Amino acid sequence: MVDDADRAHLRRCLELARAALDAGDEPFGSVLVDARGQVRFEDHNRVAGGDATRHPEFEIARWAAAHLTAEERAAATVYTSGEHCPMCSAAHAWVGLGRIVYASSAAQTSRWYAEFGAPPAPVRPLPITEVAPGLVVDGPVAGLYDEVRELHRRFLAR
Repeated sequence: MVDDADRAHLRRCLELARAALDAGDEPFGSVLVDARGQVRFEDHNRVAGGDATRHPEFEIARWAAAHLTAEERAAATVYTSGEHCPMCSAAHAWVGLGRIVYASSAAQTSRWYAEFGAPPAPVRPLPITEVAPGLVVDGPVAGLYDEVRELHRRFLAR
């Protein structure tokens, strides 16, 4: 169940997605929050430089593996503007991160890109739980995915 604190962290993800868009990148943003509710790490997409693995969710997994204990990782929550891709879902599971909350789903993003005439992604948009079935996942979140759709529309209109 998504509560007001979750929505506040998702709003921050949308701010980070806008920052990515403003920097010429794909509009994705993510935040790692510990069990006490403290933001420990945040990032946005950085794939425009040519490294397609520079997703914020993957960066969170790398940072968490280097800076948090296994127990801290398991108790943490990752918030993100868009559902993890298979690469990020696997990284999340491999480092033992906890719950994931996302504003828009991979299926929604794929539909939007098709609507906007963009080519399909090079990797199939699988749900997180299909890649990592043991993860606790909440999303998409009504009231936020329209904002995410607009960010992607603006990105593809460039």
